[in-house]
Amino acid sequence: MTEPAILRPSALPETDRGNGARTTRLVTRACGSTSMINGITAFDPGAAIGLHLHNCEESVMVLEGEAIAELDGTQHRLGAGDTTWIPARMPHRFLNASDTNPMRIFWTYARVDATRTILQTGVTGSIDAEHP
Repeated sequence: MTEPAILRPSALPETDRGNGARTTRLVTRACGSTSMINGITAFDPGAAIGLHLHNCEESVMVLEGEAIAELDGTQHRLGAGDTTWIPARMPHRFLNASDTNPMRIFWTYARVDATRTILQTGVTGSIDAEHP
């Protein structure tokens, strides 16, 4: 039987994603997950992640700040507590809507082997590999 895990974001390493975004992985294969992964990404004021898509469904909840969720070409303003569900292979990205305040999101992928394809380059990589 796999043991449960207690994960404390403040005690886990952050990965610099570039462009003012940093990610902390939470539930992954490393803690025994076999069907999902999740984590937290923090965005500096004005920061954004490039347009991309995944091989599985994703849900994102805004934990702090104001976000713009660009989903399949349409922008939606989100605040703390607002949550998205994004179908597999739908182009999307998240941006910090504020020029002065940080923004944080909690994300969950429906597969432990989730991938990200960056639309600008066409490069596909494992979500786990992005955040070693």
